[in-house]
Amino acid sequence: MSSSVDQIKSKIDIVSLVSSYIKLEKAGGNFKGRCPFHNEKTPSFFVSPDRGSYYCFGCHVKGDIFTFVQEFEGLDFIGSLKVLAEKAGVELDQYSSTDKTEKNRLHEVLEMATIFFQNNLKGNSPAETYLVDRGITDETVKNWRLGFSSLEWRDLFSYLSQKGVSEKNMLAVGLIKKKEGSASYYDVFRGRIMFPINDSSGRVVGFSGRILVTEENSPKYLNSPETTLFNKSEILFGLDKAKNSIKIKDYSILVEGQMDLIMLHQIGISNTVASSGTALTENQLKKLQRLSNRIIMAYDGDEAGFSASRRSSQIALSLGMDLKVATIQGGKDPADLAKDDPAFLKEVLKTSKHIIDFYVDGLIEKGFTGRNLGQEVEKNVLPYVSMLASSIEQAHFIKSISQKMFIKEDALWDELKRATRDGPKKDDPVREMIPVQQRVNQIEKKILGIIWWQRSKKERTVDLVELERRVGDILVERVAELEDYFEKNGEKEELLFEIESYYDNKEGLDKEVAYLILSLEEEYLKKRFSELMALLKEAEIKKDQGLIDKYMKECQEVSKKINNIKQEYEK
Repeated sequence: MSSSVDQIKSKIDIVSLVSSYIKLEKAGGNFKGRCPFHNEKTPSFFVSPDRGSYYCFGCHVKGDIFTFVQEFEGLDFIGSLKVLAEKAGVELDQYSSTDKTEKNRLHEVLEMATIFFQNNLKGNSPAETYLVDRGITDETVKNWRLGFSSLEWRDLFSYLSQKGVSEKNMLAVGLIKKKEGSASYYDVFRGRIMFPINDSSGRVVGFSGRILVTEENSPKYLNSPETTLFNKSEILFGLDKAKNSIKIKDYSILVEGQMDLIMLHQIGISNTVASSGTALTENQLKKLQRLSNRIIMAYDGDEAGFSASRRSSQIALSLGMDLKVATIQGGKDPADLAKDDPAFLKEVLKTSKHIIDFYVDGLIEKGFTGRNLGQEVEKNVLPYVSMLASSIEQAHFIKSISQKMFIKEDALWDELKRATRDGPKKDDPVREMIPVQQRVNQIEKKILGIIWWQRSKKERTVDLVELERRVGDILVERVAELEDYFEKNGEKEELLFEIESYYDNKEGLDKEVAYLILSLEEEYLKKRFSELMALLKEAEIKKDQGLIDKYMKECQEVSKKINNIKQEYEK
């Protein structure tokens, strides 16, 4: 595979490829244009010919020629490989139908299971009656490939075995289980309406089954287990069908269940995805953010739905998303409204409120007043305001809360500062989502970006060996820690584009780098000076003259170095 990939990369430059899809303009050493993966007025999508990569500062999508074709065309890697191979004139004989990858074989097993379930649904009166009662049309059944799993223990297992599918592959995609204390197997899904779950390119990776024939201790919904193809924290049900609509409309609608999603698509609300009843993850929201930064949550109007929106909203706000909530009253779910009163559902979505307004109005409706109201605001509203990245947005909501609840703005600002300073509580699920980048020194970040940028350049504009030596002397093992952080968190490409956009073709880069190194060294010396002063104070309390003399001498040496750096600034 690597040989074919290298051949294609050598024959197709990324600027030519991307230019065939969108308009690009020269921007220093890079090219920029409007991002094709989310709606924007100001170009924030940059392409680097030197590195053969792209990055969008708006939706944070990034990659090379292969990922660009994958995302734009809705293909998997093999699909993008075939498209680009044809453009480059590279033969891909090794990817013929007789030579399939392990993942391709697993996809085929799931495809066979999907067809099996679809055929089971035809003529099954209880299953078809259930779908009709829920308002599902024949066209929707066909479009979403809905099916039915019988209550028989080995129905699917027998069918796939006859097709030559091994037990190993059935287990690998989560379709069967092994009976305890026995060598026999049985079907995972039995007596259920079957919803195939697709990846973003439209290939089946798993299933969700809604119970129709009740069994003891059986859950209402049952999803496929984690497999090499199905990762619950990554997959969003319906994203393959909704992504183009999300891009066009510039917002997504999030619901909890498959039935909700299918019914919304059926009435034309095609920018809807579902979390499949599981807790929404940061990865899932980032996928939506690449398509649009705006999202409406339309969860069920019960307490469980309210809790789900709370968890999801915390993640969304921590990512800087523009989040609204659609209020569905009366215990109905979106699927019920889509069937009984689609016009009203569309109005509910149209009048959705920003998450902070949603919580504020909820407290007012519950009748909180006086001190109790203040406590509720402090506990349930201000933490969300503190997550907003924009200070203008914070000011807007502080003023709004003040006017609605008759609480002085100054008091709200004081509480907000305390919430921001103290940070999330230990049991707050958002605690783990606060980006470590906020704690990384900006000078360190900028220098690391320059080092990476210079490494990637064909013709370097600074003495990279000397730069790395001096930075290594100051940061020591911190260099490796920073590199590891940006690599693992996928932020290296963003940092490279930031540095390149700012410093490319800029005069006096050597002087800028020298200034940054002096600043970094000064910061670390000041930190060391503070540590020494604390040690000196402790030694004085203990009246340890040896340590007093030692720390006094070190303090003088560090102080002298700091003064020397200040003199360097003035040159």
